[in-house]
Amino acid sequence: MSNVQTLACTYAALLLHDAGVPVTAEGIAAATAAANVEVRPTLPILFARYIEKRSIDSLVSAAAAVAPTATAAPAPAAGAAAAGAKEDKKKEELEEEEGDDMGFGLFD
Repeated sequence: MSNVQTLACTYAALLLHDAGVPVTAEGIAAATAAANVEVRPTLPILFARYIEKRSIDSLVSAAAAVAPTATAAPAPAAGAAAAGAKEDKKKEELEEEEGDDMGFGLFD
């Protein structure tokens, strides 16, 4: 099973759910065909059957509950360190450029 095909069916199911249309195999197949993505004929059927057993709302809320905890702790520390390093590097580059000025410009 191709990742592109799986992703296309996932997006199609989310699109149908967001539009308030029942998520069916025919709907998923039509949405992927409208997006010019060719998927195996059995893939929309598998997605529709899975969504019949578990609602998209529960899948999205489960994914949202897991995502922030996985990245919440390391991100601020890494982001602050990277921002500080970038500012230091910019200051050094500006100091070097100021030292290179010989009193005339390109268009003087």
